[in-house]
Amino acid sequence: MREFADDPPVEERVGGVLREAGATVAAAESCTGGLIGSLLTDVPGSSDYFDRSVVTYSYDAKLTELAVQREHLDGAGAVSEAVALAMARGVRDTAGTDWGLSTTGIAGPDGGTAAKPVGTVFVGVARRGDWGTGESGATVSRYEFDGSRTAIKEQIARRALADLLDAVESV
Repeated sequence: MREFADDPPVEERVGGVLREAGATVAAAESCTGGLIGSLLTDVPGSSDYFDRSVVTYSYDAKLTELAVQREHLDGAGAVSEAVALAMARGVRDTAGTDWGLSTTGIAGPDGGTAAKPVGTVFVGVARRGDWGTGESGATVSRYEFDGSRTAIKEQIARRALADLLDAVESV
């Protein structure tokens, strides 16, 4: 995704491509705590394409609201590629939307490790294809951001929307 100083904010660009495609999105947020949903609903007319944002901060919430497998949570931990993938697929399928978007990470200031320092996040993007086409799929990207807790959360939310934008534009 290229960004220029005069570009509209990413949440507006996401809305435009989703509306043009006649597609819908739902978000499963952990570390962003609803910020993605807030950014999307800042755009007038977002009800055309935005279904919901589910904040699944705890292990139990991920398990009960998104059907994230216990084995993923126990084995890899909540901040992992496996959990981000399961969250994106889970919110896509439970909401019945075309796209699912997920974030799980460590916003800080504590909680980081050498392997997963503060600022680490996994962003999942899942696409629904028609039954029998094999076009459904999901990807996960890992990022590391710096700054205060609030700054990290905003960077994560905007990066997640940029990843969604890239995915929708590539279809």
